[in-house]
Amino acid sequence: MTALLWSLATGLPLLLAGLLLFTRPPGDRAAATGRPDRPSGVHRWSVRLAQLALLPALILTLLPRDEQGTVAAVEAPWLLLGTTLGLDPVGRALLLVAVVLYAAALTAVSWRHTERAAQLEAFLLVSFVGNLGVYAATDAVTFYLAFAVMSFAAAGLVLHERTREAHRAGRVYLALTVLSETAVLGALLMVVHAGGLHLADAPAAVATTPHTGLVVALLLVGFGVKAGLMPLHVWLPLAHPAAPPAASAVLSGAMVKAGLVGWLRFLPLGEIALPTWGVALVVLALVSAFGAVLLGIGQRDPKVVIAYSTVSQMGYLSAIVGVALAQPELAPAAIASATVYAVHHGLAKGALFLGFPVWKHHGQGWSRRLVIAGLVVAGLAVVGAPFTSGSLGKYATKTAVEGVGLLGIDLIQLLPLVATGSTVLLIRFAWVLRRTELDPLPARSDPELPAWLIVVATSVALPWWITAAWLPITQVPELDPVTLWDASWPILLGIALGAVVWWQAETGRRDRLQERATQIPAGDIVVLEERVLARATRATGRAGAHLGNGRDRAVEAARTGLSDLLRRAAGPVSHTLGALGSYRGSGLLIVGLIVLLVLVQEVWS
Repeated sequence: MTALLWSLATGLPLLLAGLLLFTRPPGDRAAATGRPDRPSGVHRWSVRLAQLALLPALILTLLPRDEQGTVAAVEAPWLLLGTTLGLDPVGRALLLVAVVLYAAALTAVSWRHTERAAQLEAFLLVSFVGNLGVYAATDAVTFYLAFAVMSFAAAGLVLHERTREAHRAGRVYLALTVLSETAVLGALLMVVHAGGLHLADAPAAVATTPHTGLVVALLLVGFGVKAGLMPLHVWLPLAHPAAPPAASAVLSGAMVKAGLVGWLRFLPLGEIALPTWGVALVVLALVSAFGAVLLGIGQRDPKVVIAYSTVSQMGYLSAIVGVALAQPELAPAAIASATVYAVHHGLAKGALFLGFPVWKHHGQGWSRRLVIAGLVVAGLAVVGAPFTSGSLGKYATKTAVEGVGLLGIDLIQLLPLVATGSTVLLIRFAWVLRRTELDPLPARSDPELPAWLIVVATSVALPWWITAAWLPITQVPELDPVTLWDASWPILLGIALGAVVWWQAETGRRDRLQERATQIPAGDIVVLEERVLARATRATGRAGAHLGNGRDRAVEAARTGLSDLLRRAAGPVSHTLGALGSYRGSGLLIVGLIVLLVLVQEVWS
């Protein structure tokens, strides 16, 4: 039964993706034949019911655990080098979040005349299979295959709109994806060589290999690209505005978590203390957490603002991993708390990304208040307000790293300020969203609204249920005044700072810092790299032109000199060829060749 469910969980999405890509919609068939087509067909219903292909994966997450604490373990020794699948608490929780987000994304683009909806759904389904494999693989080969499938299928989501911005974002995304895949492949080859073919053995293998430092560096780079760790984050603020909102929801809510899962699976967490690498990761994580706020505060596209918010909060998560890498005794609590935070962040951020088109389509009329309420609920969860799932995630991570210091500063004093930055970014998001041009649609005929409301509802309740049922977190936020104040003051500080930014934006009173901030384009570092490459290309072109002119002059001189030489030698050569062409000359040539052959034979023998 378990093997059948796994076959359906991976096979049905791939089969449906094939139907969506290789069957033509009724309109295309009618145009090709010149005859009117019926309004139904395999293609049309494949588009409308695509989300049903995720049901087997949903069922897998709800199966009972075995004695080892794994859900739905299965082996396929005939596949690849022996494929093994199973859901531990981390994979089980994140897979359930992925099912919710992908189902909502597929619903949002179905039952409506979305341009190239079938292609978008096909890439979503293939990406889901890769996401499923990343969360469920228990051997390194299957993990890498799933990671590659997810990464490259996501390029179809980024390029879907086929605009100039989409092509640029796609180029940057693919370049960084190739870098990520290369680094991960190099690391996994060394991990497997050290005895870490099965993921349960991988952390110990990394800890005992003589190349531990190199493996850890490759893992941090390879999975850091997917996790949006600075300076490898540049694909996120470029890909999100280029991709459709449904694709952005899974990119930010589910796919970036693949980087986190890669770190949790392969880094030697709990096996060996690596303080240098741990501190380095914490520093980069804090740069991501706070630097993304400075880069996102001046953006004018709502999706770019939320993309930088994702970079900031993934930096928060990366700091927890860095702590576990430096202090192995904290690894179990850090892994569990990072998973709780990832569950909360995936659902809340997916609700915000899907909320952007919902606001555009339903930001007026009777549904306006409902949409505002949903956006406020999702926003409060993102910043970690009391009584929300965000407060659960931040409380869990706080208790996991309590007492840990960085350069004499307690992390407990730094990490709450991430909520301050998130609050400022969400206020900026609200300001630019308020000025977005609306595109009203009838609520009754739009599947985006109910799908989004489901995601909002799950972002409120599902993290609490997952934590209580599946994750070994024994402490949850209490209602005492100290705990409530600890969760509230960073948000209140962010509201105060955000109110100042809002007031300056409304009145047009921008100081020099904000003027500079608004001039920072999405993609930040990659823009500078593109300018450097453009200048280098122009300089290379000019140097090539000079070299080309010198080469042409040298070739012309050589050709002239060779022509003169041949002309001088033409007389004697012609005389010699004429002599050889006579009977006497031919005879002498033949005798000479015979003598030469005899001498060669004597020497050879």
